Amino acid sequence: MHPVLFHIGAIAVPAYGAMAALGVLAALLLAQRTAHAAGVSPAALWNLCVLAVFGALIGSRLVLIAANWHDVVRHPSWTLSLGMVHHPLVGAVAAFTGVLVAFAFARWQRLPLWNTADALAAPLALGLVFEQIGALLAGSGYGVDSGTRWSVTYSSLFAARWSGTPLGVPLHPVQAYAAFAFLTVTVFLMLWLPFRRQPGDVAGMALMGFGVAIFLTELWRDPMGRGSFFGGALDGPQIAAIAMVLAGGLALRDRHCTQQSPEEKVAARDAIHRSPHA
Repeated sequence: MHPVLFHIGAIAVPAYGAMAALGVLAALLLAQRTAHAAGVSPAALWNLCVLAVFGALIGSRLVLIAANWHDVVRHPSWTLSLGMVHHPLVGAVAAFTGVLVAFAFARWQRLPLWNTADALAAPLALGLVFEQIGALLAGSGYGVDSGTRWSVTYSSLFAARWSGTPLGVPLHPVQAYAAFAFLTVTVFLMLWLPFRRQPGDVAGMALMGFGVAIFLTELWRDPMGRGSFFGGALDGPQIAAIAMVLAGGLALRDRHCTQQSPEEKVAARDAIHRSPHA
């Protein structure tokens, strides 16, 4: 595979970072379409997404610097390469800070929370598709040994240095499995969004879909650095996946029992009227 996508002079452009950036752009563009279907201002949703991305980047960078503080002190320029590091903990911190920023902005702008969550579900799934393709190219989150015809074998020293990827060993392309799973979730959410029964249904199904995709693909990922629970029966991402499925089911149950409030209806209608794209 190709951890370095291309060079601009002496500057190496990492495949993971490039694909992640492309995924963010694709998600932003798709969010402009889902905003109309969910009854949210496309302009407000764009601003929310941009702020959430910056929040996720800052959160992930801070945890990387904290975890590698002694190396950063000795080699300050190494902070420029921290963005090439891919780890479940880093992803979890990035997701948490991104969601926190998005929630704060939505409350500040008085956006209808469930409608906003529905509008963000499919774009987030699409962003994860590109993220996993980048991981496949970089060798991050690599799979276990494989004897299949579609296995991948890494030979780049950058993959070993940045992600600890074993070289010369056929591995399951688990990142491709995950990308396909997230793409399937994206298509399903896009098809279901116009026909949702109540606000929050799409977001709840997205959580359940993400959880199932993560839990199943972890079966083919190398367990190194992913935590071990219940005697090795589950790893950290699988525990998070179970929590996501439960949260998604709870969101669906709650929204089936609770009608949208008059304030949410007025906020959604006013947001569409204020939108320059309406």
